[in-house]
Amino acid sequence: MEKKRIVVFTGAGISAESGLKTFRGHDGLWEGHRVEDVATPEAWEKNAPLVQEFYNQRRKSCLAATPNAAHQALVLLEKKYQVDIITQNVDDLHERAGSTRILHLHGEIVKAQSTADSRLVYRIQGDEIKMGERCSKGSQLRPYIVWFGEAVPAMVDAVRLAKRADILIVIGTSLQVYPAANLVYEIEETCDIYIIDPYAGTYTVPSRTIAIDKTATKGVPELVQYLLEYGSG
Repeated sequence: MEKKRIVVFTGAGISAESGLKTFRGHDGLWEGHRVEDVATPEAWEKNAPLVQEFYNQRRKSCLAATPNAAHQALVLLEKKYQVDIITQNVDDLHERAGSTRILHLHGEIVKAQSTADSRLVYRIQGDEIKMGERCSKGSQLRPYIVWFGEAVPAMVDAVRLAKRADILIVIGTSLQVYPAANLVYEIEETCDIYIIDPYAGTYTVPSRTIAIDKTATKGVPELVQYLLEYGSG
């Protein structure tokens, strides 16, 4: 019998418990910078070295972080279910935990892309992209990140996965970043929904949603254990 399909949708909250800052603080700044100055195509055009250095520092932080109990628990679901993780996060903590099917909506910090041809993507050797490092077409390499104002090409695959899900688990995201937040409305009416976040009970979501008002490292292992023991798989 075919395994049930679980789609896991993760946001900054799951990585925050590994010590990574969420993208924007209460003061509206992102690690001391206005988002508009470091995470838009216009910022790159205006001051590419600043943007490059900003992401080099973020990359170092991501590589120094380690997967937490929530990342590790999700791996266990693969014993019984077909699991696809759709993440808004650009770190590689899901990969390092051992999950095997991961779709990054907003890019991957450990990779670089050509400024001339976005299809040219390279794994970064080390933790920096240097100004002057070029792609095979001779253009400067930039972070492989979907910046504000850019299209999110992976959304097509994300919607396709969501429509086939039997269970949707949303972890550590406020469902405020679009178009990703629309995923909860792309699933079938028969799909079970769980949201794990300290403020889950306050979110505007389909009425059948089960809200688990806990942090990822507490709520995810508990839900995974329940699904492994009592879910039909």
